[in-house]
Amino acid sequence: MYIKYWSRLHRLSSHGQGIVSLSILFERLLQQQEPELWIHCLNNNIEPLRIAMPWMVQAFSGFLIPEQLLFLWDLILGFDSLLLLPLLAASVFSLRRENLHRILSHDSAETILSDLSTIQVVPLLQMALAQQTG
Repeated sequence: MYIKYWSRLHRLSSHGQGIVSLSILFERLLQQQEPELWIHCLNNNIEPLRIAMPWMVQAFSGFLIPEQLLFLWDLILGFDSLLLLPLLAASVFSLRRENLHRILSHDSAETILSDLSTIQVVPLLQMALAQQTG
């Protein structure tokens, strides 16, 4: 699993599912899904990628509870794609959008997004995919 997937997250490359491409996709998804939140972040020097990067580099390991982490990894294997990582990361921002709109600093945003223990991977990804296709 490391050679096929995780190694792409730990080195810079031009691979379509490498960390650089996933980072760009995360930012585009967040801009598309949450344009007002994106502008709020820009206006308040909040860097969403700086928050989401560790999630993606670690494939959410250490951030999600084990059961949810295994659901995510099963989906990555099933779809044979790391594209689910930026999709989930952007969806976490969408889920916490109301709280994020209330803050004015990067540190506050990190605090709001530091605990992912309540995240339910499958419903969140289903919602995100429905938004993308609808």
